[in-house]
Amino acid sequence: MSAHVGTFALMLGVTSSLLGIVVMARGITTGEARYLRLSQRFTGAILIAGVVAMGAMQYALHAHDYTIKYVANNVANGTPGLFTVTAAWSALEGSILLWILILGGFMAGTAIAFRKRVGDPLVAWATIVQYIVALFFFGLTVTVANPFALNSKFVIDGTGPNPLLQNHPLIAFHPPFLYAGYVGMTIPFSFAIAALVTGRFGEGWLADTRKASMIAWGFLTIGIVLGAWWSYEVLGWGGYWGWDPVENASLLPWLTATAFIHSVMVQERRAMLRVWNLSLIIATFSLTILGTFLTRSGVITSVHAFSESKIGPALLSFFGLIVVSGLGLIAWRGDRLRTPGRIDSVVSRESAFLMNNLLFAGFALVIFTGTVFPLLVESLQNKQLSVGSPYFATMTSPIGLGLLFLMAVAPVLPWRATSGEVLRDRLFVPLWAGAIAFVSAVVFSSAGFAGVCAYGLAAFALAGIVRNFVMAVRARISTQHENPVRALLNTVRGNPRRWGGLIVHVGVVLIAVAITASQGSAIKQELRLSRGQSGVVAGQRITYVGSSRSVTAQKSTLRSRFAIHDGDDNLGVYTPEISSYRNANNGIGTPSVHSGLLRDVYLQLAAAPDERDRVTVQVAVNPMILWLWLGGLVMAFGTCVCLTPKRSVVSALPVRVREDATV
Repeated sequence: MSAHVGTFALMLGVTSSLLGIVVMARGITTGEARYLRLSQRFTGAILIAGVVAMGAMQYALHAHDYTIKYVANNVANGTPGLFTVTAAWSALEGSILLWILILGGFMAGTAIAFRKRVGDPLVAWATIVQYIVALFFFGLTVTVANPFALNSKFVIDGTGPNPLLQNHPLIAFHPPFLYAGYVGMTIPFSFAIAALVTGRFGEGWLADTRKASMIAWGFLTIGIVLGAWWSYEVLGWGGYWGWDPVENASLLPWLTATAFIHSVMVQERRAMLRVWNLSLIIATFSLTILGTFLTRSGVITSVHAFSESKIGPALLSFFGLIVVSGLGLIAWRGDRLRTPGRIDSVVSRESAFLMNNLLFAGFALVIFTGTVFPLLVESLQNKQLSVGSPYFATMTSPIGLGLLFLMAVAPVLPWRATSGEVLRDRLFVPLWAGAIAFVSAVVFSSAGFAGVCAYGLAAFALAGIVRNFVMAVRARISTQHENPVRALLNTVRGNPRRWGGLIVHVGVVLIAVAITASQGSAIKQELRLSRGQSGVVAGQRITYVGSSRSVTAQKSTLRSRFAIHDGDDNLGVYTPEISSYRNANNGIGTPSVHSGLLRDVYLQLAAAPDERDRVTVQVAVNPMILWLWLGGLVMAFGTCVCLTPKRSVVSALPVRVREDATV
């Protein structure tokens, strides 16, 4: 029953996408509004198709309907309820199902937002592009990635999910957020293509898609941070980012999308960088498809990647179509894309944003090369080549430092040009803060040159952000006689996009400091302890308390208990585990982590206790990891602030202060 309902829903999605394209094309060519209005309604049918298909899959998973091959391969009778839910996107076919569900939501939301502009050719062409994307992914589900394909075998119990995908609740949040970021980029991409087709590639399409771009970017940001957290909590290697090809696949569109969000401000303010912005958003969507190809085609070996399937050629062909179409349209409109605006001074905000674009593009190129080059070598020469963390760390560190510097300087630079006096006034406090942090890092930190520079630039950027807030709030207090809290709230309400962006920058600074500290000062050591025996790692006393074993329908688990003391402070008892799943040949380790503001103590069992109850535990003391997750939370909060509507706030600020507090 579930298979029939799900298949019907997928066919409804295919049919609705096709009809949407045909009817909208008819409306564009004839100019008849009734066709345009009718076509918009098919977005609702696509959303309904996605909801029904996902609902049918969830019902089949919870009912253990093993007549469906996907269910038999991804759940078992003993799979806990949460991981039964997450099994819907834990494998290839289900992940495409999640994609079309989210795409239906974005398309329906866009149709509602532009319901009064159904006769606008820009909106009409953007809707056609969205229908084409929907048709492609629905087409995958009814051909090479059918989640409701029937099982040829009689099965009384399923295989169960991948063990790594059923031992932490973050699997319920990381993929949906990441997919929402991927899929959300369809909306600005569709409007960019529509702008090129209609010749309306000025600033209008940017305003139309500003919120959609920010929402998608926010989801992608949260998804990446949650993925790093999942890796840290699940994989047991003591780290949060290993430059895994799938991790890189999610970072690539984030880099180009971040460059786009910054570059948009230049086009809106100075009517510049039109080709850049169109190229960036096309590249961003293209990279989401490439990332999907890398993770779903089986061309790479990764804990995240799914097994090889026939979906690879289809995704690669779609990626090629997007790139060729986008570049072809830009080339076609090349003469009309030229803008009258120009950079008046090297020391200006638009100049800083242009350099910011170049650094982000360079960052993406470095990661793209390190990720894709081994695949090209293997396909062309049949040789396996590995590009590891040293390459990425060496190549990206100077770019990261440059981005930190620009993040500190760009917000205080005025548009067009500036004077030395203004720069001295605005950079005096941030420069002193950066210098003090730099010297302190040299004296007290064991970080290398890049790490010391990162600390100094982080302090520089943070001091500049704080100064912006202080100056704006002080001005409101003096002119509007408001209390500090009300002045701060009114300042943000008056320009949420600006102040939300600065809050996002605070989150970036926190993440930069956390990465620098954790990579430069982490200590790892292996201890072999008998019951009651203690060992000391970086001042943390680890005492082995004992072990126990439990058995459930899902797994058999060995837990070892360790008491952690920091001097005289008892930090509690922590229990790393080794679990044996019936669909895994080897035991799966699950670390146990004590998180603190200054450091994490990370425990991972290296082996089960021997006959004398001696256990081997790997201990990692990682500084400031918690600030990485807090930085992600601050970035999410800043994104929400950016998305809040602007409110008119009475203001009578002097001209000099107004210039100082304006982006």
